[in-house]
Amino acid sequence: MRWRLRGYLRRTITYPWARRIVVAVIGGTIVLVGVAMVVLPGPAIVVIPLGLGVLGLEFAWARHWLRKLRSTASDVVSRVRGRPKFPPPPPSPNPPPPPV
Repeated sequence: MRWRLRGYLRRTITYPWARRIVVAVIGGTIVLVGVAMVVLPGPAIVVIPLGLGVLGLEFAWARHWLRKLRSTASDVVSRVRGRPKFPPPPPSPNPPPPPV
């Protein structure tokens, strides 16, 4: 029985699956530590995107969340700096004539 299980695992657990499991465990741990740092003292704003970046190596949903997080952070920074999200349109080349 033991040898059958070992042979089955050697046939089914390949390098891509092992890599995916390792990335999921490490990235998930980093994200959980970041979520804990939201209430505990620590740099959660740095750790959570780092964990999503590690998870994004293997999972598309993590890449999507990371892209969304970057977009939101960019919008917040531009609002804090006082820049509008969309720049105003350039002035027209032919200004209207002055009123008489």
